[in-house]
Amino acid sequence: MSTSSMPGARHTQDHPSPSGAPRTDLFLDGHCLSVAQVAAAARSPQRWQVALADDAVSRMKRSVDLKNAVVSAGRRVYGVTSGFGDSSTRQISASKAEALQLNLVRGHNCGIGPAAAPEVVRATMIARANCLARGNSGIRPEVVGLLLDCLEQDILPVIPERGSVGASGDLVPLSYLGAMLAGHGTVLHRGEQRSADEAFGEAGLEPVVLAAKEGLALVNGTSFMAGFAVLALHDATEIAFAADLCTAMASQVLLGNPRHFDAFVFSAKPHPGSVASADTVRRLLGQDRATAHAGTEDAMPDGLGFRELAEPVQDRYSIRCAPHVNGVLRDTLAFAADWTQVEINSSNDNPLFDTQTGTVVNGGNFYGGHIGQAMDALKTAVASVGDLLERQLQLVVDEKFNNGLTPNLIPRFAHDSWEAGLHHGFKPMQLAASSLVAEALKSTMPATSFSRSTEAHNQDKVSMGTIAARDARTVVELVRQVTAIHLLALCQAADLRGTEQLSGPTRDAYTAARSVSPVIDGDRGLEFDIQAVAELIATGQLREAAGGPRLATHTGGNL
Repeated sequence: MSTSSMPGARHTQDHPSPSGAPRTDLFLDGHCLSVAQVAAAARSPQRWQVALADDAVSRMKRSVDLKNAVVSAGRRVYGVTSGFGDSSTRQISASKAEALQLNLVRGHNCGIGPAAAPEVVRATMIARANCLARGNSGIRPEVVGLLLDCLEQDILPVIPERGSVGASGDLVPLSYLGAMLAGHGTVLHRGEQRSADEAFGEAGLEPVVLAAKEGLALVNGTSFMAGFAVLALHDATEIAFAADLCTAMASQVLLGNPRHFDAFVFSAKPHPGSVASADTVRRLLGQDRATAHAGTEDAMPDGLGFRELAEPVQDRYSIRCAPHVNGVLRDTLAFAADWTQVEINSSNDNPLFDTQTGTVVNGGNFYGGHIGQAMDALKTAVASVGDLLERQLQLVVDEKFNNGLTPNLIPRFAHDSWEAGLHHGFKPMQLAASSLVAEALKSTMPATSFSRSTEAHNQDKVSMGTIAARDARTVVELVRQVTAIHLLALCQAADLRGTEQLSGPTRDAYTAARSVSPVIDGDRGLEFDIQAVAELIATGQLREAAGGPRLATHTGGNL
């Protein structure tokens, strides 16, 4: 088990990995871990080495000492010398404490559904280790150290996604983590599925015998839902930028009115997210273009009582109001990231050991209400942005609204060309986008509204935070694909209109998209193009190409 005297997760240093690539140390102290750090370490484990900070180890040892003293005194302690949940009226002797913990983790291995993605499992492991590093849970540092050793050796428990009600924590999902540490169950070891004991033997690791409270400390927390949440937050941040980019490009290829994004408008209703969105759109449009329509409104000629204008005074809502829609997502990201940061830096199991007073305190920190509410809000805001972008797409592909672009953005063919009439361009793409948006909107039903009394009415109010977080992950994935389809359409529209309509930043984004999706000169399958552009969005390459802000990872800021 590696530790460091450098306190706090924010204290990092770079050093080479065995492959020669630079790595960053991340020291967990239970207080300073950021959402962005968890997402980065979960997605790029080869670039991070995670360990306990020395001060965390000291706190953990003090809580273990208190736990041992209480157990030695023969006192009844929930989950240590008593059964769990509704079975807490059944006391056992201290001699049965270890067997109770093993039965807890193995008995809860009843998850259902697909296995969580490796990045979710890594995020879960990091969050759980950091929560236990606060030193209130009565778990030995050696147990958490083994968890981090498994992370280092790429040994990940296979965790089914379904089976948590999100209060009493993520009991069923996290039980697979506890079983792995005890040498039981199935794991992924460097991408290959095998038994935990086989993987441990190959990696030179020894499973632990879970002592009193340690199984409960591992499973009775919110870290599985938090694993989904941190990744959904990170990915939704990329979508927020991509939505502003799409809005800027849509305004350009439709020859829209850039004054809709004037700073004056948003200073008059200064929601921070909307202000930031409008600022981003203006920058992407380019300052000259953003003010090009200023003062160009011509007066009605004398003596004329009526006339038809060549172009509307205002663009449709999906363009004009885009910062107001995306601003809701940006502001939701801000509070949801704050709430999630509190969660991954909290003691969220039960009971807790107060070493200052020498007491054991029972509570309900395992309740995932904040994660649940944050993720229900996030998925609603993301789905709304997806709906916005699909409406922009409809304007771009429909010849009745696209201001002179071709029907469905088909290439321009002469009327006597063999190709004339054979192509339908982005008609199928808009259909697919509409389907994806419908699925995303359908998934916005708030999971937190579905509390149900559970476990012999002991868990009679539950959060459903894990389902909300999983929903948020799904909605983000769907909307990212919609965004990719829209960007492909915007690039096609730019080719038809002339790329000189683009500004520097939007032209750079166009170039990035065209690097993975060539010009569409006739009908062809575009499923791989969608995947490639979606990957540009997910990895931040599109944001970087367009000169977007760098997302925080090492220090400072949640996202």
